[in-house]
Amino acid sequence: MGKKHQSLAQNKNLGHFIALMFYVLVGYSLYIAASNMNYVWKWNSIPDYFMYTETTSIEAPTDGKLIQEDGIYYIQKIDERVKLDLDSSYKFDYTVGEEVYEGDFIASKDETKTGPILNGLWVTLKISFLSAILTFFIGIFVALMKLSSYQFLKDIATVYITVVRGTPLLVQIFLFYFIVANIFELERFVAGVLALGIFFGAYMAEILRGAIQSIDKGQLEAANSLGISNFQAMRYIILPQAFKRALPTLVGEMIALVKDSSLVSVISITDLTKVGKEIVANTFSPFETWIVVALVYLTITSTLSYIGHRIEKNMAEKGGMS
Repeated sequence: MGKKHQSLAQNKNLGHFIALMFYVLVGYSLYIAASNMNYVWKWNSIPDYFMYTETTSIEAPTDGKLIQEDGIYYIQKIDERVKLDLDSSYKFDYTVGEEVYEGDFIASKDETKTGPILNGLWVTLKISFLSAILTFFIGIFVALMKLSSYQFLKDIATVYITVVRGTPLLVQIFLFYFIVANIFELERFVAGVLALGIFFGAYMAEILRGAIQSIDKGQLEAANSLGISNFQAMRYIILPQAFKRALPTLVGEMIALVKDSSLVSVISITDLTKVGKEIVANTFSPFETWIVVALVYLTITSTLSYIGHRIEKNMAEKGGMS
């Protein structure tokens, strides 16, 4: 058979170009709209959100002569000496032996420090990572409970999944923090991790339950006929296949977890979103700040998506996802 004719609209390179032009047009339209706003953009302050230089200056607490003994700096008065919190890392404006006067800047030091965005990003990554681990453990455990032959385990898992999936995460965070965390005297960070883990654990349980049930029951029967227990068969045969089949959905849940971790800012956890609110309150630069915060979240989720695609591709090359 001859090669099927491809229309111009189906051309891959042309499609890429049209899509690019579409987003260029959208971006230009937004730029024009923003230019007509009565708003002063402060993009030059963005680098300070990530890294900034802090200058520490030491003032002379009294009049006297600057002296040094055994690496320690003092101001020598007639009848006493005053110790200074100085070391060789400082840049001195006075030399040893020179007279200084109270209030003079003796020395200064520049230190590069991480900005609020990086500090908030670190908290977001920590809370997302710990919540993800808790989510997997809860998901596996509840999924097995739902598939158990014991009715009370099924009922417990069903009620948990129904309640958690049927109520908003924000409400659960409030209830967990103001009630459960207060009863057990938990820190707000721990409360945030537990609230996220419990919420996404319910979704993870249903995903894994569906994946486990999609595995042919004949595999479990064959394993039992070989003397392999149900626990061993589930651990070494069923669950590995279930994880492979559920991988795309699991990656999607992890991306959703990272995005929804922004809700813990309502209980004053200084994550990326809370930092964004503080920056806006201090600088009155809402547009630049939230654009940067959105791009940081996009970077995290895009990285997770890429890792998931790579794992999925490697599994497919080694024998498929089923």
